[in-house]
Amino acid sequence: MFMLAMRSIRQRPGRFLATLLAAFLGAAIIMTFNSLYDTAGQSGVDSASADTLTTSASVVGGYGTLLVFFAVASTLTVNVRQRAAELELLRCSGATPAQIKRMVVGEAVAVALVGAVLAIGPAMLGGQALLDVFQDSGQVAESVDHSFGPVALMSGVDITLVAAAGAAFLAVRRATRGHQQRGRARKFLAYGALVIGAVAVTSTFAFSATDEALMATPAYGAILLSVGFALLAPRLLKGVLDRLPLTGASGWLAVRNLRRRADHLSGILMSLILFTAVSLATLYMQGVESDAVKASGAVKSVDAKNLETLNFTVVGIIVVFVCVMLVNSLYAATTYRRRELGQQRLAGATPGQVLATVGAEGLVLTVVGLFFGTVAALAGIIPFTVVRTNSVLPHQGLGIWLAVVSIAAAATLGTSLATARRVLRTPATDAVALAA
Repeated sequence: MFMLAMRSIRQRPGRFLATLLAAFLGAAIIMTFNSLYDTAGQSGVDSASADTLTTSASVVGGYGTLLVFFAVASTLTVNVRQRAAELELLRCSGATPAQIKRMVVGEAVAVALVGAVLAIGPAMLGGQALLDVFQDSGQVAESVDHSFGPVALMSGVDITLVAAAGAAFLAVRRATRGHQQRGRARKFLAYGALVIGAVAVTSTFAFSATDEALMATPAYGAILLSVGFALLAPRLLKGVLDRLPLTGASGWLAVRNLRRRADHLSGILMSLILFTAVSLATLYMQGVESDAVKASGAVKSVDAKNLETLNFTVVGIIVVFVCVMLVNSLYAATTYRRRELGQQRLAGATPGQVLATVGAEGLVLTVVGLFFGTVAALAGIIPFTVVRTNSVLPHQGLGIWLAVVSIAAAATLGTSLATARRVLRTPATDAVALAA
């Protein structure tokens, strides 16, 4: 099956481009931040600089590991779903489920290894640039030199390969398991995340305004709430569609398509919810904290500067990864609908009507994802703001929210419409024949 996996990659390299990009970015981020461990471990590095470097590597390295897994998992899930007929043909030819799993896992590991190797050079440059940022802000001594050693190299390669293998295994398992069994497990995890998230954000009121750990509880609570909403994405989407008053041929067809493909679109909606919640919660809480420190006339400590740098870095990483996941998933999903869009045109729909339908679908997904992501973020922002400033809402205004909405809308609608326009360039009869 390993040889079959290698042949599959050689015959259709474009199918694995999304996985390669996710693995490349993930490995680059992991190696960039874990190179701070190598830097902190050098002889002659003072304790304050070592603590800053180690803390940054630990926090962002953990987030990076999770993001790599989710990014690779999302691309592989779409890949496996689109290969359902091919995998079924292999089973009919005598391949066992275990052999099919080994083939898909082998493909993922091979692609991830290439991505990790390609990421070594950019990670070296990124680690040096990151160290320069810490030195410019006074968090790390100027005498510290950057080091890219075994910790960065081994962690980047190992984590990327393990994430790819695990994500591929789960994608195949999800595709071959019964829907009812998957639904029970997802429902249990979703409600568990919602309950723990609600407890976390509520416990914020047990802290005082000057506690150093004040931001941690509402931030993690908001993240857990967003995870719960994300796991319930198909159910939430169907609930919204049942109450959506879209009219006209394009609107009716968009609602029908979304309802039929709700399970397949759950990955896109999950990405939108997580992106919105984590970005809004982190940026608004950091803004409230910075304004509170400025109003008190205090000078930010090294720990406070570290936290601020980490918060902005985490948000930047999340923005990059979620955009990659959205673009990959939407591109693959829209391209896979080549035959469906061709059939609509043969049935009498104009290219403009087809684009209007795709745009309506993307708009609904964007609005639903932004709404539930905003709800999860507010659940953490409001308790933090009340305890820290005695105000209910932060004074940063809608600027941050509008920026997050703009990025999400541009990634979702832009990718959907651009891909659909490209698909429509193919004559309808050719599109139906090619996809048949």
